[in-house]
Amino acid sequence: MLALAVLAPAFVLAAAPARADQVRGSQRQVLRTLDVAHAWRLTRGAGVLVAVLDSGVDPRHHDLVGSVVTGPDLTRGANPRGTPPRRLHGTYMASLIAGHGHGPGRSDGVIGVAPAARVLSVRVILEDDEPGFHAFNSQARFENVVARGIRYAVDKGARVINMSISKDRPTRQERAAIRYAVSKGVVLVAAAGNDGAGRRDGPYSYPASLPGVISVGAADHGLHKASFSNRNSLVQVAAPGVDVFGAGPGDQYWVGRGTSQATALVSGVAALIKARYPRMSPALVAQALTTGVTRRPARGYDPGVGFGVVNAARALAEAARLARHRHTASGPGAQDADLPMSAGLGAGPAPLPPVRVVRRDTGMITLYGGIALAATAGTGVSLAAVVVLLRRGGRGRRARAARGARRTPSNVREARGPVAAGADVASKYVA
Repeated sequence: MLALAVLAPAFVLAAAPARADQVRGSQRQVLRTLDVAHAWRLTRGAGVLVAVLDSGVDPRHHDLVGSVVTGPDLTRGANPRGTPPRRLHGTYMASLIAGHGHGPGRSDGVIGVAPAARVLSVRVILEDDEPGFHAFNSQARFENVVARGIRYAVDKGARVINMSISKDRPTRQERAAIRYAVSKGVVLVAAAGNDGAGRRDGPYSYPASLPGVISVGAADHGLHKASFSNRNSLVQVAAPGVDVFGAGPGDQYWVGRGTSQATALVSGVAALIKARYPRMSPALVAQALTTGVTRRPARGYDPGVGFGVVNAARALAEAARLARHRHTASGPGAQDADLPMSAGLGAGPAPLPPVRVVRRDTGMITLYGGIALAATAGTGVSLAAVVVLLRRGGRGRRARAARGARRTPSNVREARGPVAAGADVASKYVA
């Protein structure tokens, strides 16, 4: 079975398309939760390229026109020849990240979290109603499209990579591609998954659960974990994921729910941070996101919402505090992006040093073990001898007392009374 067989958008549509004049007002609560108004006083994401690894983006949507660079279609060959891609999911995600609206003052349509950022569209998935969906999820030639998409985005200058996608296990190539992206200073954000309904602990989703990737859960209107959002120990942060309005292909608008939407919103905040602090490492961007949250759980962390709900203004404030620091891993192989994640997957150009083996002196272990056993046996023999002697002494005293009682019955009370009383008192203290 291919690892890619369960690759699918982490996305659920909740309603029919909405009109443009309804969208901005319907976005108000989400934008207020993220506190983008205060964040936009510092930056709107200009100069940052955000790669959207998804089903494709409509570059002609009037809320995205001029902001989209179309990259390769890595799913080519899955659909029958001549079938146009739907690009619904990808357009939706791109609009939440970098939608700039339209009309007078751009006050209509979708406004993204980083409206001045640009989007690089890389098609790595099919919508589930496209005719090639089954072929795409079952053929080996498509197994590593996500890994290829990550490397392409990094090489084209993306500073943030949004992956609102989900699968049940990663490939070795995906692990290596993520290491490559992190080594180049690229922030990776992915969806925690939508299989949490009715589960105390939801499954782990990939690539969200891989080291170096920010795993995002969905929050409901009350900023608690949304019922469908996966709950696991690798969720780092949450963002609104219920009734989120966004753009669709052909100048349409949609409202939906899912960890996909939450992921896109967090990618937008990451873009704001990278625009303000372009040299900030992915680890420090993640730290700014997690320490600048609102609704932090009572114990500091919860597997449903991670460290809390992302807040753009607070994240930028934390980034300002962290900007004077560096957070770079060191040690053998730490900066080698092609080093395998585990043994047995092929030799990398810079293998880890051999494991030091500590050899034990088995002869001394046997000697000391024998001495300990002998000492234990000797102790047991000594205790047995003491018990035997005590029993013999007791029988002798009882025999002498019996003979004395037969000779002088008047001595019974004098002999046995004090001894019995003394024995009782002694037993209370000894016991």
